[in-house]
Amino acid sequence: MITRGRKKGTTRFILKPTNGVNKVCLAGDFTEWKPVRMRKQANGSYAITVPLSEGMHEYKFQVDEDWLLDPDNHQSTLNSFGTLNSVTEIY
Repeated sequence: MITRGRKKGTTRFILKPTNGVNKVCLAGDFTEWKPVRMRKQANGSYAITVPLSEGMHEYKFQVDEDWLLDPDNHQSTLNSFGTLNSVTEIY
């Protein structure tokens, strides 16, 4: 799930895994595809707020060692590895 962050120019990414996990990260063109650890919330979801510029951005979640599309965002694009990345547009 993607929502606007509290501060201007930020975006909040939220993922609620369906089973027990050890580590959840977010990676995207805005992190140079380096996974950034998300924080576990009281309701069991994981969240992170990041600054995002206007435009299209590609991203994926990394749950333990598995790369996942955003289950709440059905917009995706083919990447150079022949798999899909989730896409969001900030304006």
